[in-house]
Amino acid sequence: MNEPLINLIDIYKIYRMGSTEVRANDGISLKIYPGEFVAIVGKSGSGKSTIMNIIGALDVPTEGQYILNGEDVSTLKGDELAEIRNKTIGFIFQQYNLLARQTLLENVELPLLYAGVSRRKRKELAMAALDRVGIKDKYKNFPNQLSGGQQQRGSIARALVGNPSLILADEPTGALDSKTSREVLDFLQQLNEEGNTIVLITHDHSIAEEANRVVSLKDGKVDFDGGVEEYRRNRT
Repeated sequence: MNEPLINLIDIYKIYRMGSTEVRANDGISLKIYPGEFVAIVGKSGSGKSTIMNIIGALDVPTEGQYILNGEDVSTLKGDELAEIRNKTIGFIFQQYNLLARQTLLENVELPLLYAGVSRRKRKELAMAALDRVGIKDKYKNFPNQLSGGQQQRGSIARALVGNPSLILADEPTGALDSKTSREVLDFLQQLNEEGNTIVLITHDHSIAEEANRVVSLKDGKVDFDGGVEEYRRNRT
């Protein structure tokens, strides 16, 4: 079997608020392999946002080890984490996080700009990513000239442009209507079928069931880890 892309080993994230100790993540161990589509689901306070930040190299655990694509990122700091994020992870956010004063093309180019890719190559790769998500003709538009669905497709193009090992989607349909949400979920499934590894963070059970594997968190611990059909049976 392949080595896991994500290997979380006994992860704790502990916050101290006065004399109170809050264990946002309380001993989470999890392996995600290349090509998987995994949903991490949980209510507010379950620890899913905390583990998302750790998986996304936005934060580091208090205790435990995180191996991402063969590299131990548990103890890395600022610039080192930023390099890992830019090199390995494509982010899709609920609120799109497109820069208002940048065109769609310029927004999609950003990860490549940070990576030091030449201007000509940036445009070539960004246009290819926009074509892949079906909005190449909107490349000159600013975010406020796009629909919510188009903005989210732009966010997906930005996530794809650097050919990352991992696509991390944080509530990617949270700001969309049901029809557009369906389009975005279909597209994520298509990306997975093309071989992309996707981790989807959500509070919504029906959205989680769009993945191939569900990891449910409760009180900072893994409450369930298995296939969608088993997850559905457990809920009924």
